[in-house]
Amino acid sequence: MKRRIVLPIALFILPKIALAQTVPEPSRTELNSRIQKLEAEVEDLRQIVYDLRARIRPGETASPARSGSATVSRGSISPGDTKSAEPSELQPTSPASIRADDRRTLDFLRGTTINVGLDTYYQYNFNAPVGRVSLLRAYDVLSNEFSLNQASVVVEHAPEVATGHRWGGRLDLQFGEATDTLQGNPANEPRPQIYRNIFQAYGTYVVPVGKGLNIDFGKWGSSLGIEGNYTKDQINYSRAYWFDFLPFYHMGVRASLPLSDRFTVNYWIVNGTNQVEATNGFKDELFGFTAKPLKSITWNMNYYLGQEHPDRASATNCGPVPVQPGLCFTEITPAPNGRTHIFDSYATWQATPRFQVAIEGDYFIQRLWKNAAPGESSAPAHVTGGAAYLQYQLSQRFVLGTRAEYMSDRQGFFSGLPQALKENTVTFDYKVADGLLMRYEWRRDFSNQPTFLSDVQGVMKKDQNTATLGLIWWWGRKDGSW
Repeated sequence: MKRRIVLPIALFILPKIALAQTVPEPSRTELNSRIQKLEAEVEDLRQIVYDLRARIRPGETASPARSGSATVSRGSISPGDTKSAEPSELQPTSPASIRADDRRTLDFLRGTTINVGLDTYYQYNFNAPVGRVSLLRAYDVLSNEFSLNQASVVVEHAPEVATGHRWGGRLDLQFGEATDTLQGNPANEPRPQIYRNIFQAYGTYVVPVGKGLNIDFGKWGSSLGIEGNYTKDQINYSRAYWFDFLPFYHMGVRASLPLSDRFTVNYWIVNGTNQVEATNGFKDELFGFTAKPLKSITWNMNYYLGQEHPDRASATNCGPVPVQPGLCFTEITPAPNGRTHIFDSYATWQATPRFQVAIEGDYFIQRLWKNAAPGESSAPAHVTGGAAYLQYQLSQRFVLGTRAEYMSDRQGFFSGLPQALKENTVTFDYKVADGLLMRYEWRRDFSNQPTFLSDVQGVMKKDQNTATLGLIWWWGRKDGSW
């Protein structure tokens, strides 16, 4: 019996002894290599722990070091923390590891807004005009058609003096029907096609003078007249005659200086009205102010002095000298030098949180010659009048607005026919959501002269009535008016 028991035990032990004798003991070099490999793996795990802490606790800014001095305190990450972390959060790059220069770039871009707007409408003109055109309209020019009035992209980085950023800039790109209206025509813009889709493009710098002297250089939308380009910021969908008549844009330098919290003076020097490229050597100027006599009242007063007559005409041959297309001209001799004077004033009164009143008055005068030459007439062209607005917010989603307007176009400078123009507009807004507005509008235009198209070619009428549905979308981080 003993022999049978000893034999199996011996058979089990002897191979183990033989194996132990055949496997050599690791050398010191191999042990050191294994230790270094383990230390590297521990360091990688330590890096992952720090990244995880930065994800879960953004306030911690400690960064791991590739040395033995870096430690992880006990309890710094609880089991609940690791369970709440998503796999996508365990990335090797975290906010805590962003370089300082990258952080400055991100902070700068945080102050930049990219905004998009879509302005569409359907209008019906009850005159059923030939060609489906509503005359004397700035933007809503087509009847019985689904129309794209304007598609806009606005990129802006406004100065932030409080954080040390005194400069900024703005770029407005515009496409659609309004673009053709807004960019003038070859009569006052030598090469409008170059700037067709650039509504605004200017840089800003705030000079540390007084309360801050704000200087813009470039192209900007004119602030003559109370109405502006973006429909969402207006009381009515359609624009007034005065919006269509007064300048749309200017190219040059403008400055504004707040003398107090309630009074700011403004000055411009520009190429001309609706001119990126000048048609003569005269530089137009504007002198104005913005006053807030009461917290609820804002009043703007502007005087514009210009000379809008060209001193050159387009030519087809400039000789051997190479020039850009459209820059071939011939001199006009003598060139008319009559001045343009625009007196423009408008005010807004926020009577109650829901009720707003606005009024505008304008006087325009232009002469062909500054001093009449023999046989030349110096009789000026006059356009005078104004508009009044009322707006009442019925509820958070519903707003009612109206406009009444009068324009005396004595020499037909605006409309091509000496007449007295009037219009009344009623607008009802339904705010579907933030960034989506439905605007319903009824407008009646009328005159003391046959002015508006009818359904018979060549027959004009003294009035036109239109009904319009406007749909306006906008999105982006820019607050307030565009």
